[in-house]
Amino acid sequence: MGDSRSSNGLHQKGAQSDVQLFDRYFDELVSELTERDFTDPVLSDALNRLREVLRYNALGGKRNRGLSVIGSLRELVPPSKLSGDEVERALLVGWCIELLQAFFLVADDIMDASLTRRGQPCWYKREGIGLDAINDAFLLEGAIYRLLRRHCREQTYYVHLLELFTETSFQTELGQTLDLITAPPHKVDLNRFTMERYKAIVKYKTAFYSFYLPVAAAMYMAGIENETEHNNAKTILLEMGEFFQIQDDYLDCYGDPAVTGKIGTDIQDNKCSWLVVTALGVMTPEQRAELESCYGRSDAESVERVKALYDALDMPMRYHQHEEESYARLQKLIQRHAQNLPHAVFLNFAKKIYKRNK
Repeated sequence: MGDSRSSNGLHQKGAQSDVQLFDRYFDELVSELTERDFTDPVLSDALNRLREVLRYNALGGKRNRGLSVIGSLRELVPPSKLSGDEVERALLVGWCIELLQAFFLVADDIMDASLTRRGQPCWYKREGIGLDAINDAFLLEGAIYRLLRRHCREQTYYVHLLELFTETSFQTELGQTLDLITAPPHKVDLNRFTMERYKAIVKYKTAFYSFYLPVAAAMYMAGIENETEHNNAKTILLEMGEFFQIQDDYLDCYGDPAVTGKIGTDIQDNKCSWLVVTALGVMTPEQRAELESCYGRSDAESVERVKALYDALDMPMRYHQHEEESYARLQKLIQRHAQNLPHAVFLNFAKKIYKRNK
């Protein structure tokens, strides 16, 4: 795969060129997974399905996770020491993270009975797909390890990458489990909605795979294996991941679906979101009774009543205040914990998420 292209462009520096390289690489990856490895003609229908699954579910996102691998590696390794082959492997590992994200989202949308994702119908909602999407999710996950084996097996960091992906997957699945049992559909128990439980769900379900995984992968690729450095990075990145999810919760209610690409359903789905947990901490007993009668219901009137409660409690103002405090706290964490790591690794991530609207 690396031999088929000139590596001149792979030395280009700058966000725009990395985005172009990353996007171009996807067709190579699809071709490799669906054409080059299999000579058995009986598999052609299955491979056509895999191609469709990859194109529909791995594309269309912001690609922040995947791009953060090459972005972080460029901060960790001097340009003169970063070969074209290593850049290409960073693009590959980045796409593996995007495939992991796609695997989680396909399954998550089924569990949440979601309708749209990235501005189009969820994969399982497409005609003729339905619960076959469960197997399609497995295909997306299986593709990750096939690609890692083919491209990174000879590298000293291969086992580190494998352990990172498998451990992160397990942490994310534990977070999803906690989310599902905290807020089962149509069984509202607001006593379960504590900030402590919310933070645990976020840490395991979102922060590890969205923030720590891409930077940790780049650190291993740069030869940084020191556990202390990884723990320092993790401290900063998990904090960032927590804010990212809080922001996601806010946009679920207050974002514009035309911009976010999805219709928010946290209220209907009885989700333990930052909005409901924070509101519970400041509302009156009367407001709590109102929330209990409306939360987790799918009719439009109940949803609007919950939103009216949020407005009455100034949730947008509380959120924007939290955003400012979170950014200030993050700056302090970077000063304290990133003494031996380039601050840009973390600041580049922060620039992408703070003040975002989708």
